Amino acid sequence: MVDVGGRGHDEGVLSFGDVVAVSTEVGSTRSRLAKVDALADLLRRAAEDEVAPVVAYLSGAPRQGRIGAGWRTVLAVDEEPAAVAGLSVAAVDGVLAEIAETSGKGSAARRTALLTELFAAATAVEQRFLRALLTGELRQGALEGVMLDAIARAADVPGAAVRRAFMLSGRLPATASAALTGGVQALAAFRIELHRPVRPMLASPGSSFEEAVAELEPCRVEYKMDGARIQVHKDAERVSVYTRTLREITSSVPELVELVRGFTCESVVLDGETLALNDDGRPRPFQETMSRFGSTVEEQVKALLLRPYFFDCLHLDGEDLIDRPLRARVAALVEVVGTHVIPGTTEGTSDFLEAALSSGHEGVMVKDLDSTYQAGRRGKAWQKIKPVHTLDLVVLAAEWGHGRRTGYLSNLHLGARDPDGGYVMVGKTFKGLTDDLLKWQTQEFPTHESARDEWAVYLHPALVVEIALDGVQVSTRYPGGVALRFARVVRYRPDKEPADADTITTVRTLLPGGE
Repeated sequence: MVDVGGRGHDEGVLSFGDVVAVSTEVGSTRSRLAKVDALADLLRRAAEDEVAPVVAYLSGAPRQGRIGAGWRTVLAVDEEPAAVAGLSVAAVDGVLAEIAETSGKGSAARRTALLTELFAAATAVEQRFLRALLTGELRQGALEGVMLDAIARAADVPGAAVRRAFMLSGRLPATASAALTGGVQALAAFRIELHRPVRPMLASPGSSFEEAVAELEPCRVEYKMDGARIQVHKDAERVSVYTRTLREITSSVPELVELVRGFTCESVVLDGETLALNDDGRPRPFQETMSRFGSTVEEQVKALLLRPYFFDCLHLDGEDLIDRPLRARVAALVEVVGTHVIPGTTEGTSDFLEAALSSGHEGVMVKDLDSTYQAGRRGKAWQKIKPVHTLDLVVLAAEWGHGRRTGYLSNLHLGARDPDGGYVMVGKTFKGLTDDLLKWQTQEFPTHESARDEWAVYLHPALVVEIALDGVQVSTRYPGGVALRFARVVRYRPDKEPADADTITTVRTLLPGGE
């Protein structure tokens, strides 16, 4: 049975209801300051071993990550709620840890039994919170930036120290525990750890090549390739390769491993792109590159070799370089990877953009040579310039098709990420959908279904799709106040999570005159 006891409440144990109450408070206000105050107050009251699970819950995921119980399993649990609150944070964390550790024969039944016991001990409001938490639907507004500010406030440490520690650890619970138990000294102890990936620095869309170069001068301009983002760690003979979502794919890319193993350095962390090329050196379709990431079959490797292009060096031979300017990191990069550096220049002329496009690439990246590496952040120090506007949006629903598309899920409802939580619908499209994509959508979408009616299937936020568009216009039709013009599907992005989708703020910058 679930242990809802533990230490007495007078000894500082937070009740699970305390967490749920703060979640509700945070979700009911648009004020960032009010969110930070509520979260910081709760963190100050948490015992040392409660900090990590509390931060994890309020950030929208269990401390254990995926616990092995899918959303269908969670939604199938239908227990009468407890009349009186009795769950502690420690009790919930213990049950979720046990579920995550359950494996082998009979594990599905054991997980269901543990979930049933947990829900039986929870009040109605706690049950709602647990369902949202375990299905990825928690939208109380304690997003990353807000939580980082709350951690700094609760621990009375500089925000920059918290953000840097999180940049290197990639884990909010671990960052919070360090700040609240060890202060600045514990935060400063975070370093790049080889074979533990760092979240990638991200770029913002630039309005034009000329404006980006003028804004970021002195700058470096590089090809913007239609490949898959990779991060590579080397330590002596060991090499690890990760995707942009920090998933390890080392076993799927032996040619990349062998190449990096041959670099003449003791240790290195590299940021780059990899893609498959045709015999003429032009990039093959993105989907073909991504197909390699799930393959370990030698014949498939031989049939579709990947070529890496590296554009940043975060660590070299025992020294972290993330606080060094880009010009210094590029110098270290060239020294290590040689001809495998991405094509780039410091000249900043439009000829380079034309060369990138004529070579079959998406456009260029314009980067401030004085900028440091801001892992996980999307700032103006890196700007991407592409001739066609594209946005990464989340599929919220799909309508059943008509005519030749009868029986297929077709017209997509598209959502941009709301920085304060959730997703905001900004348009629909059925353009660009091939017959193969229609078949795939019709099979795949029901596995993410949250509800349906006669017209459409509604989805949990799970799938990211890249959309090309001619622009954005003001509209009262959708909640975000904008609508996409001539939107069409380019491709799905299995290398991205919903948290990587473009924000409604980014969408609004494409309005005539910007916003």
